[in-house]
Amino acid sequence: MKKTAITLILSLILAAPAFSQKNAYVDTEYILSKIPAYENAQAKLDEYSKKWKKEIEAKYKEVETKYKEYQTEIALLSAEMKKQREDEIINLEKEANQLKEKYFGTEGELFNKRKELVKPIQDEVYNAIKEIATEGNYGFIFDKSADMSLIYTDPKYDISDEVLKKLGYN
Repeated sequence: MKKTAITLILSLILAAPAFSQKNAYVDTEYILSKIPAYENAQAKLDEYSKKWKKEIEAKYKEVETKYKEYQTEIALLSAEMKKQREDEIINLEKEANQLKEKYFGTEGELFNKRKELVKPIQDEVYNAIKEIATEGNYGFIFDKSADMSLIYTDPKYDISDEVLKKLGYN
């Protein structure tokens, strides 16, 4: 599948001159690193992440402590008390797992914060790239920092600085 996609892309690149379109690439990691708002958003996300990790670790530590206490006292507990302690430990572990999912799950707080803080900046960059592509008659603009890798890139086709200039950054 990857070979087919790469072959198709290379075919389109080679055919592009016939349509008098140009090709270019950008490095979105480079562009985003030059935008202070993005750096600030990343710093905020890191703060949230650290705070939530601490909270989750504390919850798991509580589970571990309760389990060690239970192991120490198990010989002295009645069957009913054992069951009660085991249920308590299981419930605490469930709470810790739920907390982890709440903060770091696919629809968790971190995902939502990233959408709130980073997506508007990424959309702004995308719109600038789109404008440059239209104005410059570019047929394709590849993202050097994305999953698709390029074997060779000629720096003269890197329009990352042009995107930053369009966004108002130097």
